[in-house]
Amino acid sequence: MHSPLAALQWDVFCRVIDNFGDIGVCWRLVAQLAGLGHRVRLWVDDASALEWMAPEGCPGVEVKRWGTPPPGPNEPPPDVMVEAFGCDIAPEFIAYRAYSTSASGQKRPKPVWINLEYLSAEAYVERTHRLPSPILSGPASGWTRWFFYPGFTAGTGGLLREPHLMEQREAFDLSAWRAEHRAQFGMGDETPGTRWVSLFCYEPPALADLLRQCALRPTQLLVTPGRPAAAVRAALAETQGGQERQPLHGQQGLLSMSFLPHRPQAAFDEMLWACDFNAVRGEDSLVRALWAGQAFVWHIYPQHDNAHHDKLWAFLDWLQAPESLRRFHATWNGLDAAPLQWPDDNTLAEWTRCTRAARARLLTQDNLVAQLLGFVAEKR
Repeated sequence: MHSPLAALQWDVFCRVIDNFGDIGVCWRLVAQLAGLGHRVRLWVDDASALEWMAPEGCPGVEVKRWGTPPPGPNEPPPDVMVEAFGCDIAPEFIAYRAYSTSASGQKRPKPVWINLEYLSAEAYVERTHRLPSPILSGPASGWTRWFFYPGFTAGTGGLLREPHLMEQREAFDLSAWRAEHRAQFGMGDETPGTRWVSLFCYEPPALADLLRQCALRPTQLLVTPGRPAAAVRAALAETQGGQERQPLHGQQGLLSMSFLPHRPQAAFDEMLWACDFNAVRGEDSLVRALWAGQAFVWHIYPQHDNAHHDKLWAFLDWLQAPESLRRFHATWNGLDAAPLQWPDDNTLAEWTRCTRAARARLLTQDNLVAQLLGFVAEKR
C-alpha cells in the first residue's frame, strides 16, 4: 500500500497520562505513517514504554523528548502537526513553525494541524468529526486546527489498522503459539477443552469472582504485567488467607495462570489472536480485540463523573452486543452488583460471532491512517 501523498513531515505530540494507551495508539499511528514513506517525529513526555512496546524502533520515526528545542534550521518543519488526545503543543513549537521559512526565505505554507481525539461510539463523534477550530491569536493567528475523531462508523475517522493485518491474522498458527507458550512456562500437556483467556485490565470489582469461576473448568489465564498482575495477586491473596504468591506460573483448581512479561505490540496482538476470550482495557487494546475477532470484555477507563457509563453503553449498542454480554460488561465495570456470569461454551460462541460481525462491518470502512492522509491531501 502506498500513500497518495508525496512524503510529508509529520510531528505527532503525545502526553502519557497514567497508562500505555496514549503511547500505544501514537506508536501504531507513527509506525504506519513511516511504513507509507512519511517522515515522523514523535514528541512524548515519557517514552519508557517504547523500550518493550517497540524495542527495535521504526525506520522513519524519530522519538523526541517533550520540551526539547524545536528542530534546527537544517531539519524540515512539519507539514502536518497532530496533537493526540487534546494534549497542547508547546507554544515554542508553534512559534517556531509559524516563523519557519523556506530555503528561498519565503514563509512556508501553513501546516495541517489536527487534534486527534479520543475514541468513542457516542453520537457526538459524527457531529464533531472534521470540524474546524480557528486560531484567533498568537503566532498561529489565522490558522485552523481540525478535530479528527476515530470511530466505528462511516461518519467518523475509522480505526488504526495496518495494511496487511487481516492477512497476518488469517495466517496465524494457533496450535504452534499455544505449544510455544506452554514450553516457555514449563507446563505439561494441555487438558482437552481448555479455554484460553487473556487479562489486560485495571482493578475490576468482579476479578476474584472470575478467578473462582475459571477454577471450575480447565482454563489457561494469561496475565499481563503491571496493574493486571497486581490485581490478580491481590485477589489470590484475599482468597488464600493473605498468602500472596509470586511465581511466574500458578495453579488454582483447574485454573492455570501465566504471569507474562511486557511484550512488543505485535506480540500482544498475537496473544489476543491465541485466546478464546480477551479482557482488554482503554482504547488501543479494545481496537486490537476487535481485529482479533475473539469474544472479549472491555474494561473502560473510569472517570470520576461516571461519563464512562454512557460511553460504554454507546459502544455496546454499536457492537450489537447480546444481553448476556451487556450484563457481563456491566458487572465487570462495576456498574452493578450482579454476580458475574462466566459464559458457557454456547454463550462464548455467541459473543465471538458478535465480535466477528462487528469486525466485518469495520472492514468495509477506510482505516484511520488512510482517512488522515485523505484529509491532509484535501486541506493542503
